[in-house]
Amino acid sequence: MALTGRAALLAALGSLPVGIWDPSWTGILAVNAPLLAACACDFALAAPVRRLGLTRSGDTSARLGEAADVTLTITNPSSRPLRAHLRDAWPPSSWEPGTEMAASRHRVTIPAGERRRITTRLRPTRRGDRQADRVTIRSYGPLRLFSRQGTHKAPWTVRVLPPFTSRKHLPSKLARLRELDGRTSVLTRGEGTEFDSLREYVPGDDTRSIDWRATARQSTVAVRTWRPERDRHILLVLDTGRTSAGRVGDAPRLDASMDAALLLAALASRAGDRVDLLAYDRRVRALVQGRTAGDVLPSLVNAMATLEPELIETDARSLTATAVRAAPRHSLIVLLTTLDAAPIEEGLLPVLTQLTQRHTVLLASVADPHIAQMATSRGNTDSVYEAAAAAQSQSERHRTADQLRRRGVTVVDATPEELAPALADAYLALKTTGRL
Repeated sequence: MALTGRAALLAALGSLPVGIWDPSWTGILAVNAPLLAACACDFALAAPVRRLGLTRSGDTSARLGEAADVTLTITNPSSRPLRAHLRDAWPPSSWEPGTEMAASRHRVTIPAGERRRITTRLRPTRRGDRQADRVTIRSYGPLRLFSRQGTHKAPWTVRVLPPFTSRKHLPSKLARLRELDGRTSVLTRGEGTEFDSLREYVPGDDTRSIDWRATARQSTVAVRTWRPERDRHILLVLDTGRTSAGRVGDAPRLDASMDAALLLAALASRAGDRVDLLAYDRRVRALVQGRTAGDVLPSLVNAMATLEPELIETDARSLTATAVRAAPRHSLIVLLTTLDAAPIEEGLLPVLTQLTQRHTVLLASVADPHIAQMATSRGNTDSVYEAAAAAQSQSERHRTADQLRRRGVTVVDATPEELAPALADAYLALKTTGRL
């Protein structure tokens, strides 16, 4: 039936089910009038959300696994104090699993006309750029019976850099480099070394290093000391194609390759060599050239931060042509790619002479430690089959590596933990023998 008078009014207010009228509602309304007045007053005293001013400051970069603090400054221009709950939203990979709720939510109280700062601590779990999403604010009245809610955009980007875990190997590699530089008693010579200085002969020195002219001018026997040539050019080539997406342990192969490249870049720049970077699959993903020794490592880290494996087959012919254009003659080209038989035999080997004719080539590949474990498994039928499959896989990698070595390529095949120091050792070996 149609409702009229007070019944229609109460039904419109939602205080009465439609079609039912009970005179007792009048009493309920009278009893709750103070509560309704308190709710209306609480709502009116809640600070408006849309007029708030939000700005950001803080960290713009952090290494993977480290914390980044981003500060949000909130200005309350209204005449009412702000009592609010706030959610500072970021992508899920900005925090470790299970910690987002505690890290992104804040309580804040801001008197009228004042500002306050809150800090959100991020701990990203993936490389790349992490961009702030919306800031949601719920403003309460003094009685917390009603609230106002709104969202604001406060843009900010934190770049998550590679962790460079192999940095711990740098001191020992630099010590070997100082030995090569002739700063200790260990001296090396080779067709690619440079004369450094003269010193007095001591028993055990190679007699071929005696400088007879200098000896004739003084009363002691003088020997030449040598140092590796400086200002050599090194091009690091990261294969970002399909094979770099394969996971070894908890990370893609690309991450282990980047870590090894960073250690080599840090070592080579200390040795006085020039280091460039090329990341490629079917097109250039990153290119760093012409950096000074002090700027090369930050530039490489920044360029690698946003690299991700591409699920496409690498074009070896195009990669080789791009590398030749990017490297001057007699450079060291370091290919960080796979040792799988098919990509090497069908892609790289047919065009390899374009590199080896003009440059020294070093290929570094990430080996899966699980394969080595499988090769030693025994005890039941499944284990024996696993061991046979692992042995076949290892045999194919060894055969592929031998094919590359016969063409003059230095090959480094190591697990993710061992790849970086092994690649640095291969670089130092090339310095020692004068091939670089």
